[in-house]
Amino acid sequence: MDIIYTVVLVILAITAISGLFVGVTNDAVNFLNSALGSKAAPLRVILLVASLGIVVGTLTASGMMEVARTGMFNPELFNFREVMMLYLAVMLGNIILLDVYNSLGLPTSTTVALIFSLLGAAIAVSIAKISADPTETMAQLGKYINTARASGIVSGILASVAIALVVGSAVMWISRVIFSFSYTRVFRWFGSLWCGGAVATILYYVLIKGLKAPLAGTDFLALVNANTGLFFLLMWAAAAILLLGLQLLRINILKVTILIGTFSLALAFAGNDLVNFIGVPIAGLDSYMMARESGDTAMMMDGLRDQVPANFLLLMGAGLIMIVTLWFSKKAMNVTETEIKLSSAKEGEEKFQSTMFSRAIVRAAVAVNSGYKWIVPNRGQEWINNRFEQLAVPDKGSAHYDLIRATVNLIVSSLLIAFGTGLALPLSTTYVTFMVAMGSSLADRAWGRETAVYRISGVVTVVMGWFVTGLGAFVIAFAIALGLMYGGSVAIIVISALALFLLVRSNLKAKRKNLDDDGSEAFVGGEGGEGAIITQSTDEVKDVMDRVTGIYNRTMVAVMKENRKALRELVRESNDLFYRSRERKYAMMPVLDKLKGSDIETVHYYVQVVDYLSEVTKSLVHITRPAFDHIDNHHKGFSKEQAQDLMQVNDNVKKLYDKINSMLETNDFRDMDKVMQGRDRLMEMIGDVIKRQLRRIQGEKGSTKTSVLFLNILNETKTMVLQSRNLLKSQKYFVSAGH
Repeated sequence: MDIIYTVVLVILAITAISGLFVGVTNDAVNFLNSALGSKAAPLRVILLVASLGIVVGTLTASGMMEVARTGMFNPELFNFREVMMLYLAVMLGNIILLDVYNSLGLPTSTTVALIFSLLGAAIAVSIAKISADPTETMAQLGKYINTARASGIVSGILASVAIALVVGSAVMWISRVIFSFSYTRVFRWFGSLWCGGAVATILYYVLIKGLKAPLAGTDFLALVNANTGLFFLLMWAAAAILLLGLQLLRINILKVTILIGTFSLALAFAGNDLVNFIGVPIAGLDSYMMARESGDTAMMMDGLRDQVPANFLLLMGAGLIMIVTLWFSKKAMNVTETEIKLSSAKEGEEKFQSTMFSRAIVRAAVAVNSGYKWIVPNRGQEWINNRFEQLAVPDKGSAHYDLIRATVNLIVSSLLIAFGTGLALPLSTTYVTFMVAMGSSLADRAWGRETAVYRISGVVTVVMGWFVTGLGAFVIAFAIALGLMYGGSVAIIVISALALFLLVRSNLKAKRKNLDDDGSEAFVGGEGGEGAIITQSTDEVKDVMDRVTGIYNRTMVAVMKENRKALRELVRESNDLFYRSRERKYAMMPVLDKLKGSDIETVHYYVQVVDYLSEVTKSLVHITRPAFDHIDNHHKGFSKEQAQDLMQVNDNVKKLYDKINSMLETNDFRDMDKVMQGRDRLMEMIGDVIKRQLRRIQGEKGSTKTSVLFLNILNETKTMVLQSRNLLKSQKYFVSAGH
């Protein structure tokens, strides 16, 4: 057998491992978010429960591998080479597509990505096959492709998105009316019954969706299908009695229910979606073994029609990789963060911007609400509003939503997917769980007037991204498959290397971003009282000012040397610093709530510190961005006189900032007058430098764009220094007022 097919097999194995990493990163959102968003348990416990679900689920995945073998094309009409090129195109295209989505923090459907990648690659290979055969025409393309599966998925997606949103909203609204946010007393009487129904629904979902393959053809499954209603009621009763016993032992059965749901969704994910990641490579391995045994690489692959159980060791190995990814993937947390933030009742920095569409939706909702107030009596409105009144404004450290909503998310998601599976509808787990979460957020009034336009815009962005997935998967796989069919061995090596390069680069960028995020998390008040807040705020101010000093100095040096690469990095760092400071402003209210018992002067100075810190970082951004744009556009650099003037300013800024940072470090503000004098001297120097530049302009020396940049840097430096002086003064009073 030609060595190139062994190379292809190795590439498929590598992409299978990468696919598991990327797939879990994308799909972890489906089974983690209810537990994470409600903080039902510590992160380690949640991950452990999900890991157990994955282990059990991998043991049930063998029967789903047939999707990759025969799901979208008729294998008996393709020879070994064509099938291997088809599978290679699917994996390379699929990995790139999903990694792009994960890097953007957007959840998408691995099922849709797989199906449309298979379809695109199969059509490309079929076109190449027909083109090489003079007896065939493009009219015969349909015989090679199984289009029924693709159309079924599209219809299932369209239905599931709308149904999940509506049902999630309805169930959440009813649940909140029953229990309210202050649900402890009501839950004492009806909690075991309600949670028992949730557990029964989840277990039924596991049996129908997660374990359908290993239970297929058994008497037990036949009995369940024949007596579905009775079987569900028995499970409900048994679960309610068991949970009542736990409740009497003072165990929070809501948390138990959420962890059970997390386990079941992780099990179903591993059992049903594993094919999305390793189904194609395993089918490629089966094809390779068939061709090697026959010794004929031109053989037709009708053997893929045979149902062959997947290798147990391969499944377990895949399960272990999924678990490792679950525990250590930063991208997985990034994807889960998108859904959690869109579901959260907290106000703060929004990930998505408002759009005309989202604003129109909010205006329509406000109009409908006006009609509701006109129809429903005032006493009825007051009673309903009381049921939706939160106990307290959630701060950054609290759960994004409560245990009731987390349970609703799990119940409705499980029920809808089980129902769709029973009707043979190819629902996407990602689509259903996400839209249920959005529907429950809407009904739970998590989207207030302050956040609604941003949350709706985010949901629309994610949903549109889903539909782009299918098109993107199709186009990428189609293009790659054509390249492989016509390019031969050279194309295999080149395209595989390109895909590997893109994947490695993406992960390196994500790793670098996570390192930066870990080192620059915005201050949000933390735990403890006034003393802890003062300490944390002081540490934050010192860290930001240290970084401002370094970025400013490096920017001056880089712009003199016309170092475009360094300036690009400095723009990124200054942007991160600015957004971090802006996030701190959005987190101000929870901190002020913790300072309610403090002197009003302490609170006042804290607000000033936050505001001045934001202004300092904004000025820094207004220096780094124009500097980079100037060099990036290949404009002229500074003249010798301009460079000397700027470096003189830079040296004095550094001296002043070193003094400011030293005072912040020691909380010793006795030399405040010296800082004020240094600031005054610096202002006079900058004024003199500006005058010298104006004389050069009058003498028509230097380019216009360089002069504009020069003056911009000086003016923003003045603003930055003035705001830094204000910051130092407010920090002094803030620290002294708190003692």
